[in-house]
Amino acid sequence: MKPQIITELPGPKSKELLELKERYVARGYGNASSMVADQAEGALVKDLDGNVFIDFAGGIGIQNSGHCPPEVVQALKEQIDRYIHTGHIFLMESYIKLAACLAEITPGTFPKKVLLVNSGAEAVENAVKIARKYTGRTGIVALECAFHGRTYMAMTLTSKVKPYKAAFNPLCPDVYRTYSAYCYRCPFNSTYPGCGMHCLEHLKRLFVAEFAPENIAAIIAEPVQGEGGFIVPPREFLTGLKEICDQHGILFIADEIQTGFARTGKMFASEHFGLEPHLITVAKSLGAGLPIGGVVGQAEVVDAPEKSEIGTTFGGSPLGCVAGLAVIEKIRRDGLNEKAQRIGGIMRERLQQMQERFALIGDVRGLGAMMAIELVKDRQTREPAAAETSQIIAACYQKGLTVLKAGIYDNVIRILVPLVIKDDELYRGLEILEEAIAEITGHAQ
Repeated sequence: MKPQIITELPGPKSKELLELKERYVARGYGNASSMVADQAEGALVKDLDGNVFIDFAGGIGIQNSGHCPPEVVQALKEQIDRYIHTGHIFLMESYIKLAACLAEITPGTFPKKVLLVNSGAEAVENAVKIARKYTGRTGIVALECAFHGRTYMAMTLTSKVKPYKAAFNPLCPDVYRTYSAYCYRCPFNSTYPGCGMHCLEHLKRLFVAEFAPENIAAIIAEPVQGEGGFIVPPREFLTGLKEICDQHGILFIADEIQTGFARTGKMFASEHFGLEPHLITVAKSLGAGLPIGGVVGQAEVVDAPEKSEIGTTFGGSPLGCVAGLAVIEKIRRDGLNEKAQRIGGIMRERLQQMQERFALIGDVRGLGAMMAIELVKDRQTREPAAAETSQIIAACYQKGLTVLKAGIYDNVIRILVPLVIKDDELYRGLEILEEAIAEITGHAQ
């Protein structure tokens, strides 16, 4: 396949299915585009009308190892020939092997155990259950700008009100919110590194003014906030959170659902910060598109629930597990961590060049191949440019590039390229992004 747009978008075949979708699919089920996928390989996606897109969205972070990696496809075929699922009546070899592999590769020198589930949200739900059972406490602290999923506890932990939470009250009780280290929009109007980490001091104040630390079971945080706008905190913030947890007997849960599996240039983003979380939630790119998630953590913590107190019918399915094992092997064999670092370097340099050209780009940030630009109407006031963000994304699709927005103000363009992307595809995708920004801002190319 080669990148190409040969019809109007959406094309006639996609439009035909869109009519069926409007008739039968729940309105609340959203898609980023109106094109219907037909085939995907590496960093390219072809729709039913033959249009081929460069994928800078990566399935919202599920395709770090690329679309349809041959190793994963082969592992799935072999597993299907054996059996699809036993419903956990029998032990499954792939479940046990993937658990052992995850315990080996996640940060932490202590003994670990693993629960496998279906998705990221389900991993978060179970991490909270495990934390509450282990500590005997009920309170959970989450960060502003966080995203942890759409099931009820995960949605409660999520920070963004619309579209995720506004219509679904009441939410889960005993969940508290503290500031994240969103340095570009510091709520204290401070500037890092001379800020004194007011965001951490604020949490300590909450322990006095709002809730007692001895009632808190866990603090959950994404090492890099994904949906919140690819916010990379200072190292001192995350290590400071962990120190606060250790001081008060609180568990630290690292949500690595979007940051895991080589996205940031290490197997897990926690490694950049020297973190050894008590619990880690994983999903997305672990399965290369297959539903699989998990909770990995200190053995004594994960073992707190008794038999059958946690679990799920389809969680840790053989197909998801063999896909996960193949993905991890591919990351190791093909050096995807190193590729993520290289891709991230290329993107950062090019995005910073765009920032010099376009006043609309207020901030360029990211870690490894998890990169984003935040768009503002004015660099002094930092007023979010949400409408322009949507317009640029729409223009990118028309030119054959898939990108996504993020951020609590819907003004961040995030890039999650598959780490197997070819150089010409990467450079062409960045060209399209620049062309789209130029088009919307009225700059001649």
